[in-house]
This record gives sequence, structure tokens and C-alpha cells, in this order.
Amino acid sequence: MDKIDNLDRKILEIIVRNARIPSKDVAIECGVSRAAIHQRIQRMVDLNVITGSGYHINPKELGYRTCTYIGVNLERGAMYRDVVPQLEKIPEVVECHFTTGPYTMLIKLYARDNEHLMELLNDKIQMIPGVNGTETLISLDDSINRQIPIVCE
Repeated sequence: MDKIDNLDRKILEIIVRNARIPSKDVAIECGVSRAAIHQRIQRMVDLNVITGSGYHINPKELGYRTCTYIGVNLERGAMYRDVVPQLEKIPEVVECHFTTGPYTMLIKLYARDNEHLMELLNDKIQMIPGVNGTETLISLDDSINRQIPIVCE
């Protein structure tokens, strides 16, 4: 990855731990000016190394107690392009991946409870043209949830 150097990696390591850390604190820890931190972060945004920022919401605190992964099989893999816009209309769907293996797609969604999950499956996902079948895996616990490690060379 030639896009970034060790200073960039150090900055990433710091801001991944705490995105709300003041730039002056990052600058002190890295031994550079606050302006250098701003320039480096903006460059990494421009290079698409940093792709977003914001707050992480705890779905359970909003009443979404069931985290589910759903393997979706399509009539034809090429239908993926038609199915994704339909899935985007379902706000509870938070991730969608076009995959190899036993499923054409793997989606992640949050439901309030099992009844809500059944409504999402029966009345929305399985009603999308091209969806041939689904397999539901309910997550019992979110044990590891982290960013990819930042390694200095």
C-alpha cells in the first residue's frame, strides 16, 4: 500500500480508536503540527483510505434486538444488480455482499424481534423478484467488532 506512509498509519491508528479525538492531541502524539494532521487526513479521504466518519449506533438501544445474517439465493447471479436496489428499500438491511459459496448474496439486518424478522423475510425479502430462497442465521452475540489493524512498516 504505497498510498500512505508510517505517519499516516500512526494517525489512522489513533483516530480509529477515537474518531472524536481533537486534532491537536493527534498532532502531539505524532510530533507534528495540527495543520499537518488536517492535511494528512484530508489526503487520506481524497485517496479513499478513509471512507467515512460518524457515530456508531447501538441497535439494541433503539429496540432492534435481533441481528441476523441471511444467505440469499437468486435464480441467476446476474440478478444481483436488480435485487440490491430492492434490498436498499428495506431500512433494516444494513449490509449486502455478493458472494461465492453456497449463497449468491449475504445480507445483514436488524429486527426488533423474531416476529419482525419473519415479516421482513416473508413479506419483503422473499417477495423480491429473483429471490429463489433464503437461509437465516441469527447472531447470538457480537464478540468481535473492529477495524482492520493499522500496521506501521
